[in-house]
Amino acid sequence: MIGSVMVLASVVVLVAIVVVLAAIALAVARRGRRALAPPNAAPLPDVLVTEIAQRPELDEEPTLGSRLGASRGVFDRVRSLTTTGAISDEQLDIVEEVLLRSDVGVATTGAVLEALRRDGAPEGVATAVRRLLRESLVDQRHVTTTAEPGRVAVWLFVGVNGVGKTTTIGKLAHREVTAGRQVVLAAGDTFRAAAAEQLATWGERTGADVVRAGEGADPGSVIHDALGRASARGADLVLADTAGRRANSTNLLDELAKVRRVADRAPGQVVETFMVLDATTGQNALTQAREFLAAASVTGIVLTKLDGTARGGIVVAIERELAIPVKFVGVGEGVNDLIPFDPDEFVDSLVRA
Repeated sequence: MIGSVMVLASVVVLVAIVVVLAAIALAVARRGRRALAPPNAAPLPDVLVTEIAQRPELDEEPTLGSRLGASRGVFDRVRSLTTTGAISDEQLDIVEEVLLRSDVGVATTGAVLEALRRDGAPEGVATAVRRLLRESLVDQRHVTTTAEPGRVAVWLFVGVNGVGKTTTIGKLAHREVTAGRQVVLAAGDTFRAAAAEQLATWGERTGADVVRAGEGADPGSVIHDALGRASARGADLVLADTAGRRANSTNLLDELAKVRRVADRAPGQVVETFMVLDATTGQNALTQAREFLAAASVTGIVLTKLDGTARGGIVVAIERELAIPVKFVGVGEGVNDLIPFDPDEFVDSLVRA
C-alpha cells in the first residue's frame, strides 16, 4: 500500500515538473517574439522620387578622346611644358623621352626633335608637338565598300594569331550589316578550328551569311565558295579571314598571296586588304606589318586594343614608316568599340590640354 502511494506521488511530481518547464518555455518564446517585433515604422512620404535621371545611352559610339587614357598619360610631361619660342636641351630631352615611351619610334622622334631645334615652339611645346605628329599621319583613309559592276567587293584580313583578327571581322560585319549591306563571311583560317567557330558565332549575332569548311581545308577554296554564294545571293561585301600563323613563315606568306589572287578573281574584287595589329605589342607590330606587306598588298591597318596598356604613338610610327593608313582602331570589348580612325581627334587626345 505504501509503495503504491509513493509511486503515485512520484508521478504527480514529474507531471508538475513537466507542466512548470512547459510554462517556462512558453514564456521565453513569447518574450522572444515580443523582442523581435518590428518597431513602429514612420509614415512614408507621398512622393518618393522628385526627378527621374536620364538613362545612359549604352550603345553610344565611343570616341578616341574617351578611351585613350593610358596613351594620354604618357604625354602629361609634354603638356606641362609652358615654354614658347626656343626650347632648351632639357625640355628637348623630356620630349624625346615621352615620344620614345609612347612608341612613336626612333625615326619619328628624331624628325620631331630636329624640327623643334630648328623652328622652336612659337605657340608652345605641346602645340608644336601636336602639329608635327599630325604631319606624320596620312591624310587619305577612305574605306572602299563597292566593286566594279558585276563583281562582289572583298575585304581581306591578314595578321598573326592573337591580334584579334577574327573578332575584328565580326565587329566590322556588325557595322556593315547595320549600315544596310548584305555581308558574307568567309572562314579562310582553316588551320585553326576555333577561328571558323568564332566566325560562325559572329554570323549568328550579325545576321551575316558564313561560308566555312573543315579544319585543314584549302583556304582558297573557302574564299572561292564564299564569292560564289555572295554573287548568287546579290551580297554587297565579302569579309574574308585568312590564316594567322607566324609572319616569318614563307609558306604562310605564299598562301596569303595565293588567297589574294583567288579573292581578286571574278566574281570577286579585293577592294581592301586590312592588316590587323595588336597595339599593345608596340614596335613588334611594325615589324609584323613589314613582313606581310609584299604578300598581301595591304591597303589599311586595323589597330586593336588601343584603349588598354598600348601607347598610341605606334599609330604614328606605322603611318610614317610604312605610309599605310590606320583605318580602324579597337578601343574596347564591345561590338561598337571598333571605330574609324580620326587623326585630328587622335593627336588632340594625346597632346591637347
